[in-house]
Amino acid sequence: MFAQDITLSVWEDLDFDERVITGYSYGVVRGAERLYWYDPQPHPHIPELASTHPHHKHAPPDIKHHRIPAPGLSFTEPNLPFLIREIEQILLNP
Repeated sequence: MFAQDITLSVWEDLDFDERVITGYSYGVVRGAERLYWYDPQPHPHIPELASTHPHHKHAPPDIKHHRIPAPGLSFTEPNLPFLIREIEQILLNP
């Protein structure tokens, strides 16, 4: 939980033997308003996402259908520092 009623929800599926993230969902809300979320669901039919396939961000204006690349996410490195930095820099201190 952050200032301004912002909450980051984190779900990760981890393989401790391989030391990788095998799945995730990261969501950010302000109060009851869903601001954006990240997921690794493949969308090979969207060429704009190829640079970070399968990582992408669902962002406004139509967060269910508007997807953008997510260069800060990985299956092999922790994602939490990136997610916290993004909230601090973009939402709390624009």
